[in-house]
Amino acid sequence: MRRVYTPRYQQNLKPAMRLAPGRVSVVLSLLGLLLLALLARAIYLQVVQQDFLQNQGDARFRRTLLLEANRGEIADRNGEPLAISTPVQSIWASPVDMDLRTVPAAKLQQLARLLEMPLDEVKRKLSDNKREFVYLKRQISPALAQQVMALEIPGVAKQQEFRRYYPAGEMLAHVVGFTGVDGKGQEGFELTREKMLAGRHGSRTVLKDRRGHIVEDLAVIEPPRDGQTLQLSIDKRIQYLAYRELKAAMDVNKAKAGGVVVLDARTGEVLALANTPSYNPNNRAVLEPEMRRNRAVVDMFEPGSTMKPFPIAMALDAGKVTPDTVFDTQTYRIGPATVRDTHPKPVMTVTQIIQKSSNVGSSKMAAMFSPEEMWTFYRQAGFGQSPQTGFPGESAGRLRDWQNWRPIEQATMSFGYGVSVSLLQLARAYTVFTNGGALLPVSFTRLSVPLPGKGLIKPGTAKKMRDMMVTVTEEGGTAVRAQVLGYHVGGKSGTARKLVGGAYAANKHIGLFVGFAPATTPRLIVAMMIDEPGAGAYYGGAVAGPAFSNIMAGSLRILGVEPDAPSNNTLIPEHQISEVREET
Repeated sequence: MRRVYTPRYQQNLKPAMRLAPGRVSVVLSLLGLLLLALLARAIYLQVVQQDFLQNQGDARFRRTLLLEANRGEIADRNGEPLAISTPVQSIWASPVDMDLRTVPAAKLQQLARLLEMPLDEVKRKLSDNKREFVYLKRQISPALAQQVMALEIPGVAKQQEFRRYYPAGEMLAHVVGFTGVDGKGQEGFELTREKMLAGRHGSRTVLKDRRGHIVEDLAVIEPPRDGQTLQLSIDKRIQYLAYRELKAAMDVNKAKAGGVVVLDARTGEVLALANTPSYNPNNRAVLEPEMRRNRAVVDMFEPGSTMKPFPIAMALDAGKVTPDTVFDTQTYRIGPATVRDTHPKPVMTVTQIIQKSSNVGSSKMAAMFSPEEMWTFYRQAGFGQSPQTGFPGESAGRLRDWQNWRPIEQATMSFGYGVSVSLLQLARAYTVFTNGGALLPVSFTRLSVPLPGKGLIKPGTAKKMRDMMVTVTEEGGTAVRAQVLGYHVGGKSGTARKLVGGAYAANKHIGLFVGFAPATTPRLIVAMMIDEPGAGAYYGGAVAGPAFSNIMAGSLRILGVEPDAPSNNTLIPEHQISEVREET
């Protein structure tokens, strides 16, 4: 009889516990197949599905955090801050990393209360489990952010951002501009110098647990590079003065709008530029389109008699006239049109033509040149082309091609009709008279070395023009109210009717005065514009002259400019002023 072999480990077992040899083979085979299946699954997951699983893991726990760069400061020429960034916190959440059902209702209510948000809105944002990132509230105080984080709601986190603050507020809003909630420039130099100011953001790639806590860094931290400081040519002290006086002139004259530009007469730097109406860039809850208009840079208007010095300078520089040349200034006709003065005189010298603002006299000097010659001179003075300051939306004005001019149009262009300019263009053009006959480029940034100008008239001609333009602010001129105690002031007033519906309105005007001081050695140019004065007076000398005087006087004191007039110089009392009022 054949003997059956019994394994040693079964020899001591009871009969009921012993396995048949066939069963052992089956169990071992099943265990082997299971091991092979596990090995195959592991190979499948580690090789075939590796990218997919890695991506899924990264999506749940790997985060790349933005390390925000500190936006560069904007400062005035003396280093006074005009735009600075202050640290704030933003609260965000990762809905895919949280189960809203596990968050106590009381904590959600506290979260909504702290963030001043409706509870339904908070729940809606947190329950969108298809999103990995959603802002709950941006730019809140660090203290408030700390209260939110103390709630310890899984998936809710904070990150540091920067909020822009503008110490100068509304008085420099149109120059500095503002940034949006994402920190990018929206207006002014915040927009034009975005790349310079923004710097470069850094990044940090980390592994987070399900509660949003950082476990470890997964890559080298790329540090942020802060933005650069932008130093403007603006003098905050003069800017404050200019804005204050502009607002006061607006109120007194019940005007629709206004603008003022203050230039360094030697360098072309913009020391102040203000507009009304304005807005507070720190609180833009109510911001109408009209408030955002940088009128001094983008608005075009016909400059009226403030253009008369240019055809006169052209004739003087060409040797066709002298300051004492006498003209017949009686009303005359050009074709069907009539050229006349508001206060006509039979004859005037060139000096008197400027002082009394004679349309007839300026048009006759313009007629000494061909349309092409006059167009070229205007063009070289900067009219009809952009000042190229880099400021957004700056106007090039309008100067039609000379080939389309009619004789009457050449005449009207000599006294500021048929040509359109911006206030900044007009102020810049007057650097021809203050800088030895050279047109200076305009700069909104502080210059370490003045940029060279482009010669337009001879230095001697510029000197004669300054002397003649001083008579405008003296007794019998059109802008006696523009005088400044202790200084000789030169300039030109202008009063232009506004074009409405293709016709010139009888009751809508722009009052202008552009002038410089001290007239012997000019230091400043101030261009003043009052749009649609509604208190009765509308002549440039009357509505713009007083504000010009206050701005010029204060600015000269701020800069410590020595007086060039006798120490016993006195202003003409208001009731004794006999001012010639021009219509253009």
